[in-house]
Amino acid sequence: MNKRRTFTPEFKLEAVALAKRDGFSATAAALKVSEPNLRNWAKQVGERGHKAFASLSERTDVEAELRRLKEENRQLRLERDILKKATAFFAKENG
Repeated sequence: MNKRRTFTPEFKLEAVALAKRDGFSATAAALKVSEPNLRNWAKQVGERGHKAFASLSERTDVEAELRRLKEENRQLRLERDILKKATAFFAKENG
């Protein structure tokens, strides 16, 4: 069973800096991380700067609440989409 790798905030920040300098593909290959992960880290740095990878306990209450609400919003959208598809399926089946 493959164990999921974890990276320190310092590693992520340095990896993003390298990717911006040397390119995402080359940096991802050199560091043996996936390019989508590296791009996601860069997006987080762009949104939150040096606080991008702070632990939940280090974040402000507002940041933690915003993160929680975004996750809840994502989950509700998924549920809504599933219900729309189910409604369309049953309407087609009964009609």
